[in-house]
Amino acid sequence: MNLYLLFTARSLRMFAYGMLAVILALHLQSVGLTNTQMGLLFSFTLVGDTVISLFLTTRADRFSRKWTLVIGAALMVFSSVVFASTGNFWILVIAATIGVLSPSGNEIGPFLPVEQAALSEELAGEQRVTVFAWYNLAGYFAAALGSLVGGLGSQYLQNLGMSAVESYRMVILGHGAVGFLLMLCYLPLGQAAEAVKTFSAPNLLGLTESKRIVLTLSALFSLDAFGGGFVMQSLIAYWFHLRWNANPAQLGLILLFGNLFAGVSSLVAGKMAAKFGLINTMVWTHIPSNILLIMVPLMPSFGWSMAVLLVRFCLSQMDVPTRQAYVMSVVRPEERSAAGGVTNVARSIGVSTSPLLIGTLLAQPALGLTFIAAGSIKIVYDLALWRMFSQTKPREESPA
Repeated sequence: MNLYLLFTARSLRMFAYGMLAVILALHLQSVGLTNTQMGLLFSFTLVGDTVISLFLTTRADRFSRKWTLVIGAALMVFSSVVFASTGNFWILVIAATIGVLSPSGNEIGPFLPVEQAALSEELAGEQRVTVFAWYNLAGYFAAALGSLVGGLGSQYLQNLGMSAVESYRMVILGHGAVGFLLMLCYLPLGQAAEAVKTFSAPNLLGLTESKRIVLTLSALFSLDAFGGGFVMQSLIAYWFHLRWNANPAQLGLILLFGNLFAGVSSLVAGKMAAKFGLINTMVWTHIPSNILLIMVPLMPSFGWSMAVLLVRFCLSQMDVPTRQAYVMSVVRPEERSAAGGVTNVARSIGVSTSPLLIGTLLAQPALGLTFIAAGSIKIVYDLALWRMFSQTKPREESPA
């Protein structure tokens, strides 16, 4: 029962994130924000997520995983209502800092680490990569459908005579409605989702003996996320709009197929991990994807840029289920929510800083500096991860 509820919650949430990613930057532009203000707002959004996620996830194993998820869903509703109601920059900053709203089209808030910890309670080590791959596949497919609905839906409303800003607000309200459905989805979660109580005294991060490895991984994941912050899905959509004058419907289709390809590739990652190991799979699929990322703005036309980006999507997320399984496998069961939360927060810190440079990097869209910076930084992360952890085996060594 818990597994079905968590898969449903993941699908609903990613549908909402995908829907929002297509129009968020366009909405902020339509209500009068500059590129620099937009970058600042995205940073405040991600910094707020960092603080709230760290507070909630490091206490979830002792407090309640179920109620932590319910609180996160309520914050998602709050931020959606405010973003749909005003264009005032400082009010949006407050809502972005306190609430849960994803400018990247990817996971944000306390949901991912707590859900993975809850799933891990019922999974043996050898099952974890496969189940996480399906869990991510459900999310990618839902995000793809959300991208299609967000792009085509806003375009359809505009064709009916609704202003652009009003059509974007309808999508944001839809994002909030999904947050309410999430609250209803989490309430029936059973006791099996909760952590086994322990007498070990955790530190402020909720960790005990795994602190060193979790903090080292967190530093590396933060570097990866810093690079990824330059190519959040909402910024990819915005760059295609600036560089090639793509409309919302076209942007929705790009993100639709991108998420579909990323989802299918996550299943392949499980098979690769079984043969080559978790770290090798993470690194040696990620490097080619980052080379392709650098190539996107170097293409001579919209069609070629889109094609290279979609090929990149086929590889870019293969490290996700393997990374998630690796983190869950190198810590004690009662540290899983905290470990997932700390590593997730590290990623949020990394991704929250890069939008501060968006105004400068997007000043000349034809140069594609956001893509080049992202790909280069991510390659450095890949090599560092392999160098430091290629010989570190999971606590629960599986056939992989």
